[in-house]
Amino acid sequence: LLLLLGILGAPALGDPGPLEDVVIDRYYIPKICLREAQMGDFIRYHYNGTFKDGKKFDSSYDRGATVAGVVGVGRLITGMDRGLQGMCVNERRHLIVPPHLGYGSIGVAGLIPPDATLYFDVVMLDIWNKNDKLQITTLSKPERCNRTVENSDFVRYHYNGTLLDGTPFDSSYSKGSTYDTYVGTGWLIKGMDQGLLGMCAGEKRSIIIPPFLAYGEKGYGTVIPPQASLVFSVLLVDFHNPKDGVFLEHLEVPESCKRRAVTGDFVRYHYNGTLMDGTLFDSRCGR
Repeated sequence: LLLLLGILGAPALGDPGPLEDVVIDRYYIPKICLREAQMGDFIRYHYNGTFKDGKKFDSSYDRGATVAGVVGVGRLITGMDRGLQGMCVNERRHLIVPPHLGYGSIGVAGLIPPDATLYFDVVMLDIWNKNDKLQITTLSKPERCNRTVENSDFVRYHYNGTLLDGTPFDSSYSKGSTYDTYVGTGWLIKGMDQGLLGMCAGEKRSIIIPPFLAYGEKGYGTVIPPQASLVFSVLLVDFHNPKDGVFLEHLEVPESCKRRAVTGDFVRYHYNGTLMDGTLFDSRCGR
């Protein structure tokens, strides 16, 4: 009977027939997934698109630019819209999109024939939403903190900068010098202006900045693509304000003090000298 069915052209045993929905193979899922792509999220991703025989019809890699857009609102073919939802940053998926969820019986002239099943290999690089806010995580903080950064302060800090998928784009450490600038005066991107406020000297922070508080639709040169979220690991080394005077703190005062030093007195004293972040630069105590 099976032989007769095969001769008559009936579907072979095990052939599922035409796909009704997109097939999703999550072949790499990162161990840490802080967020999944949801309907209405703005995403950036790379992909290779092929037919069943492996012939490539499109690739973001070949164009040298990631794809950016809103997921789940009809701006992508239906199969891709469905296949991208729920993805984590750095997750990789293999999608099989049947014709009715792709380009249907019309296809794309000169590129995709009618009734073509499409195969996509996708890696998610970035996820954000217009409702996102700055994400600040304090990694470490000194026990003593007499003052924190305010607008108009001049700051010196070290940083490592990466995209959301971990791709590095800049580092002050590799340049061998701190980044020195004013806060809250328009010299920094808005997200960094906000992310440095309230820091103590010697404090370390992780600052995740959505694109609309960074470089937005234009990106920056060849290192930061359009619509990219930025992640900064920041160590605040020093800060001051042009209006500052000398700051004095009495750590210990003897009960009896019959005379205090005045201008013209000859004095002997010990000292430890540090930078604001605690780095020792000189000490008389060790001599």
